[in-house]
Amino acid sequence: MKKIQYIFGGIALLAFPLGAQAQKQANDSTVNRTVVVEQEYNPDILDASKVNVLPKVEPPTVNKRTVEYDATLMPAGNIPATVMQAYTGKEAQARALPGYVRLGYGNYGNLDVRANYLFTLSERDRLNLTLHMNGMDGKLDLPENAGKWNSYYYHTFAGMDYTHGFGKVDLNVAGHFGLSNFNFLPGSFNSKQKFTSGDLHFGVRSTDEGPPFQFRAETNLLLYGRQHELALNDTKETLVRTKAEASGAISEEQHIGVSLEMNNAFYQNNQFEDYTAVDLNPYYLLENDDWKVRLGAHVDLAFDYGKKFYASPDVMVQYTFADSYQLYAQAKGGKQLNDFRRLETISPYGQLELQPDATYEQLNAALGFKASPAPGVWFNLYGGYQNLRNDLLQLAIVGTAGNPALLLETAHTHNIYAGAEVRYDYKDLLSFSASGVYRDWNISHEDTQKALLYFKPSLEADFRIDFKPISTVLVSLGYQNISREKVEGEKADAVSNLYLGGSYELFKGISVYARVNNLLNKDYQYYWGYPAEGINFLGGVSFKF
Repeated sequence: MKKIQYIFGGIALLAFPLGAQAQKQANDSTVNRTVVVEQEYNPDILDASKVNVLPKVEPPTVNKRTVEYDATLMPAGNIPATVMQAYTGKEAQARALPGYVRLGYGNYGNLDVRANYLFTLSERDRLNLTLHMNGMDGKLDLPENAGKWNSYYYHTFAGMDYTHGFGKVDLNVAGHFGLSNFNFLPGSFNSKQKFTSGDLHFGVRSTDEGPPFQFRAETNLLLYGRQHELALNDTKETLVRTKAEASGAISEEQHIGVSLEMNNAFYQNNQFEDYTAVDLNPYYLLENDDWKVRLGAHVDLAFDYGKKFYASPDVMVQYTFADSYQLYAQAKGGKQLNDFRRLETISPYGQLELQPDATYEQLNAALGFKASPAPGVWFNLYGGYQNLRNDLLQLAIVGTAGNPALLLETAHTHNIYAGAEVRYDYKDLLSFSASGVYRDWNISHEDTQKALLYFKPSLEADFRIDFKPISTVLVSLGYQNISREKVEGEKADAVSNLYLGGSYELFKGISVYARVNNLLNKDYQYYWGYPAEGINFLGGVSFKF
């Protein structure tokens, strides 16, 4: 009997440590585990019985089977509503492709070439290269049935822009080149003209908002040559333009600053005088959720040529209420040099007899109201008064030998204006914009210079609709109207350009485009005496890469 008790007691003692070991094993981690095998066992994951070793993962083997698809229709209500949790990714704006090329051609020899590429050399270095070329070569109808004019005008522009970030300061180095080739009206003193321009730019600006003040500074070397002139042949202009600005915060909402611009002009012509012009602009700025106030002034000095001293206000007050409504008032002014670059924008066909003084905006005072009453809707209503000294104007004359010429001269002008702008955007499907401004012009000494207002715009109106029926198609329809000032009962023909355009993306990054201008086939002039094209079209292809 005792022998049997000893046997059962031994079995109990053997079973006790096994139970304790099983409980301790439950607290082991997945990295440190011990598996006791009491009988033959084939685990699902191989090598799981090894101590202190992670299991080796092997891909499962699957026997090849014929795939059978269930093609029966099922109502959407039978699909479980929550089969899998939705994955919410982090929103990120898609990066634009760095390269762009556009090639187009049309009647009247219309040419449209554009190319641009942005090199991202590193996180701190950017290099942008750009090339533009546009123009035309065709026969145009001269005003008053004066016959045909075999006109051509080509403009080429190339540029390089490099930016390097030093962490707290950005360095910018840029260079540009421009070339304009075109011809004058038949019978003019010269048959052709060529403008050549180039510039070099060096600039720095602070990017760290931690210091109590911010700054920017730049210097520019601008070269310009006009080859054929009525009285000033092969005139060359060299400008050294220096700009600087420093601003600092005196509180979270208040800032003070001062900006400086200095222009040193040099001419290779005895009839033009070199000069230096300085513009000083101190200001105070207050900005919070409701108010934005700028109080400043422009103090302009000139040396060697031009009026020696000008002063004008630089004041703007804007009040925002109900989050999306703004009332604003301004009284501004400042000097605009009549350098060769600005002369080309006023009229490339304009000729000089004398060196023009700078145009000075003595006052531009306005009151306005901006609002966005509904999503996608924005409008602006405004009116004011503008006073310009030495305003650059177009004057058409006929020379002693019967040669037509378009002169650029200056006079003191002023106008009262009123305008409106409205814009509506609906998702990515529709965009509508319209604007218009009316001006009532007057000029000093009207008895002798009233004719200078003949080509001044009295009403400028523009509207455009962009419609995108599908993601790959864009259709645009627009109209531009410029009515001229009436002088002694006569008005120049108004610009009346109704245009239609569109684009279609053939493949990702490859699109075709087309535009038709002057659909009404109107006779009008952008520059006095020089006709614009009739119905003309332009089409081509663009690439993004």
